[in-house]
Amino acid sequence: MAAKLRLDGKVAIVTGGASGIGEATARLFAAHGAAVIIADVNDSLALSVAATIPGCSFVHCDVRDELQISAVVRRAVETHGRLDVMFSNAGVLGSTTGYAAAAEENDVVVIGGGPGGYVAAIKAAQLGLKTTCIEKRGALGGTCLNVGCIPSKALLHSSHMYHEAKHAFASHGVKFSHLEIDLPAMMAQKDKAVSGLTRGIEGLFKKNKINYVKGYGKLTSPSEVSVDTLDGGNTIVKGKSIIIATGSDVKSLPGITIDEKKIVSSTGALSLEEIPKKLIVIGAGYIGLEMGSVWGRLGSEVTVVEFAPDIVPTMDGEVRKQFQRMLEKQKMKFILKTKVVNVEDSGDGVKLTLEPAAGGEQSTLEADVVLVSAGRIPFTAGLGLEKIGVETDKAGRIPVNKKFMTNVPGVYAIGDVIPGPMLAHKAEEDGVACVEFIAGKEGHVDYDTVPGVVYTHPEAAYVGKTEEQVKALGVAYRVGKFPFLANSRAKAIDDAEGIVKIIAEKETDKILGVHIMAPNAGELIHEAVLALQYGASSEDIARTCHAHPTMSEAVKEAAMATYDKPIHI
Repeated sequence: MAAKLRLDGKVAIVTGGASGIGEATARLFAAHGAAVIIADVNDSLALSVAATIPGCSFVHCDVRDELQISAVVRRAVETHGRLDVMFSNAGVLGSTTGYAAAAEENDVVVIGGGPGGYVAAIKAAQLGLKTTCIEKRGALGGTCLNVGCIPSKALLHSSHMYHEAKHAFASHGVKFSHLEIDLPAMMAQKDKAVSGLTRGIEGLFKKNKINYVKGYGKLTSPSEVSVDTLDGGNTIVKGKSIIIATGSDVKSLPGITIDEKKIVSSTGALSLEEIPKKLIVIGAGYIGLEMGSVWGRLGSEVTVVEFAPDIVPTMDGEVRKQFQRMLEKQKMKFILKTKVVNVEDSGDGVKLTLEPAAGGEQSTLEADVVLVSAGRIPFTAGLGLEKIGVETDKAGRIPVNKKFMTNVPGVYAIGDVIPGPMLAHKAEEDGVACVEFIAGKEGHVDYDTVPGVVYTHPEAAYVGKTEEQVKALGVAYRVGKFPFLANSRAKAIDDAEGIVKIIAEKETDKILGVHIMAPNAGELIHEAVLALQYGASSEDIARTCHAHPTMSEAVKEAAMATYDKPIHI
């Protein structure tokens, strides 16, 4: 005699439940005590079938879409606390063992899909950890890829090509009768680059079997995240370790309301519909100077207003002066030691009220567009940190120990939400090291060798200490410098504005800092990063053969100037 089928308390999903076989299977499971969920794209027919089966429910699902199937599985487990069997017209897809895994606790849950978050998720999966990444934007890559590093570099390159065509091509024997800017096409190229890269990260998630949840995540406990999904639902994601990687947001200023039309953040500056005649940039940091360069090349009259006495305060003082002179040669104007008191829409444009940083008589400026670029702040509000007791400092940052763990065991933080430079590459290093610690390995990030780059033209790049910092430490040192005017490759391509400066300890010749202003300085700096990472001396670089003719020979010559004498100057 055949054994009697009993499914009391079991939960079953039947895909294609509106079909003959699917309907019969759903009725069979229900008749033997199972709670049945019909998943089908034929809403009306499936609903009518489900209505005639006791204890049966319906959910819309395209069985060809893995993400939709995963969502149905999660919903089943959240509703019933389990999933025992999943059936399609092709047969039984899984049993208790195979599909319970979809609802099991993750090893790692990452809140935030930016450079730190998505890299952490991929590394965790590579180390064999079951991983879920939650991203509120609905597109991976964070601020950097969507509205920051990548689109700005696309526009910097496009605007540089236009500027070169207008001002430099003729001297190279390239002439044409007409040149114009097609701003929509330029923006389309930028958007194409962004969309391609975001899809690439989603592909990496699929390759590494990472569960990707699109929605806003809030911590409800040290092991649970409640996610308001972009489709209007809610789901609970559980994890043994949770990594907060929510990045940073634009820093607002008193008296200024950003509308992303006339008064814009960096996000709005990346999507202007026309070239402003006059652009005022508030803040002389990386972002302000880069976006000012984009629109200045395309024809805007650019004025930068900065509260501090200097631009880019992290830059070596000597290189900074040359850098500012270079920007001024490109017709960028600077108003330093000045506070912006108010910004208001004046109808046709924008009116700014200024006063000296030390106090004094107010003055006004007018522009078509104002870019507010006064820095960024950690995105830590609204994450439920207070609810579970995660501490933050006065700036909203999350203090962590050397293993990136917060004061709450099992909850970690990386990237812009913790102290340190707000840089995408620093966040990526944090992500890898944090996951290595979670996996029981040793992670490490050397914050003294994190490079900084300003992607103007020429670029400015640096790593290690500035001369001012070395002086403040009281360390005896030597400085070697080499101008690109004496570099054969730079002269050959008629792009020779810039310098390499190396600072080394006098007694040991150990390199303490390297500062480069040059075309592609952001590429040249990595030789110096590696040198500092391994504690190299200036002589080590000087005695390393560099190909000729290359821009990198200037680094070798500066190293020679540091410990001895250069050849070509």
